[in-house]
Amino acid sequence: MRLATPARLAVIGLLALAPVLTGTAAHAHGDRDRAERMAEAYDAGLAVPFVASPNVRLAAVRPGSAGISGCFLHSAPYFVMSGLDDVTVFDVSDPVSPREVGSMPSAQFENEAMNCGERKVSRTRTDRFAMIGVDLYQASPGDLEHVNDPVTGDYELVIVDVSDPTDPHVRSRVPSTTSTHTVSCIDGTDCRYAYSAGDDSQVPGQGSFSVFDLRDLDRPVEVDSDPATPGTQPFRSDAVGWGGHKWNVDDAGYATHTGAGGSYVYDVRDPLHPREVASTGAAGDSARDGAVNHYNDFIHHNSFRPNAREFRPDTPPSLANGNVLLVTEEDYEDPDCSTAGSFQTWHVKRLDGSEGSIVPLAKVELADLGTYPVPAGAFCSAHWFDVHPSGIAAVGFYGGGTQLIDVTDPTRPVSHGFASWGASEVWDAMWAPVYDRKGVATSRRTNIVYSVDLVRGLDVYVVDVPGDGVGALPSVEVATPTASLLPGLVLGTSAVTAVLLHRRRRYAPGPLG
Repeated sequence: MRLATPARLAVIGLLALAPVLTGTAAHAHGDRDRAERMAEAYDAGLAVPFVASPNVRLAAVRPGSAGISGCFLHSAPYFVMSGLDDVTVFDVSDPVSPREVGSMPSAQFENEAMNCGERKVSRTRTDRFAMIGVDLYQASPGDLEHVNDPVTGDYELVIVDVSDPTDPHVRSRVPSTTSTHTVSCIDGTDCRYAYSAGDDSQVPGQGSFSVFDLRDLDRPVEVDSDPATPGTQPFRSDAVGWGGHKWNVDDAGYATHTGAGGSYVYDVRDPLHPREVASTGAAGDSARDGAVNHYNDFIHHNSFRPNAREFRPDTPPSLANGNVLLVTEEDYEDPDCSTAGSFQTWHVKRLDGSEGSIVPLAKVELADLGTYPVPAGAFCSAHWFDVHPSGIAAVGFYGGGTQLIDVTDPTRPVSHGFASWGASEVWDAMWAPVYDRKGVATSRRTNIVYSVDLVRGLDVYVVDVPGDGVGALPSVEVATPTASLLPGLVLGTSAVTAVLLHRRRRYAPGPLG
């Protein structure tokens, strides 16, 4: 059990104070009460049912953090997880049995997408870091003077140095003119620039996002898109609508920006001059008149385009052709699991900026997957997801658990399996990468899924993936431990925090889903 140090208690105290300072936003949707009830049930030793399909096996449970999201480092086998009250680093040399090696108490709302970045600075040194996007507040030991104003919702990007995984710490901060609900590296293996989620706070109805120059990690700055105009001017993006959400960069140098306006693809090979090349148009725009096909009832949440380097215009939709865009639509206010937020496939016809360049193919709601159980009256929207090269997507569906969806036929996504707990809320799901003998992540993926849960913490599943021939057994050998990165270990696991402050607002210049 982690010791409650004075610094940690100070951070948790800030969490407890936040509802008072933020007024009505603090209890939106009753999330805090719901999370507290679930945490109390766990603390009381209540037997929580676990249901999974026969092709999914529970391999490990790592309770402790009120989990939000996570990311795998590229040049070393570590997983960085963001929670409501901390940032935790796991050694994943053995991906079936992650081992906590470091933690930084950090009260934040809401680091929706933990994003990892790194950069080789010499033959013997690689800077590794994680990024906290601050919507309303963030504070950590030794850095309490940076508590943000929880009323105004000051936006910030916080760089957390994880080069020594046993000692994650705040390295630097930079204010932002737009929402940092999420922040994404343009190239995670050589992260010099990052993009923010964005919003329309600068000009109502006109979406914009921030570009951060991270070449000096000790002094990051927001890039000014128009030096001729006084102040720092953000960049334009029609994907934002009234609120942006996430940038996802593919292996061809294109990034898809998702938000209330739908999904827009940009050429970001020159990251300081992003150029729009395709969009979902009216079909994906929740703010546009006539958008009635329910492909975006709130926001497009995040996206991925497999095999992007193989793209050829005007070819039939297939994963092999690199012309299928996978998207989750989030609509967390809808408790009906047949309409609450779907997993979608889109056909990317062209990347030339023309109208009708991306058109819908199919979508599935949680209820469509035919898995058991389907929660009643709970959040069951699609949320973060990741795709295995075999064509199986791992998707967090909040109260609907971790869902596995076969998208090998993008016109007909179907269930491949699932894992679900009672009194649980899955926010993120991702496939663990295969690390080589030097501890460097390859483009291959294991058959191991990491599921980040607001209540449970981290769950690890082994999945029977088509074609690997191993069934529900781990498909990867244990990587060689990178002992040089481990001067010491932090022992023990952390308890579920007593005060969980997950708050949601449907329309405000701050956190989205």
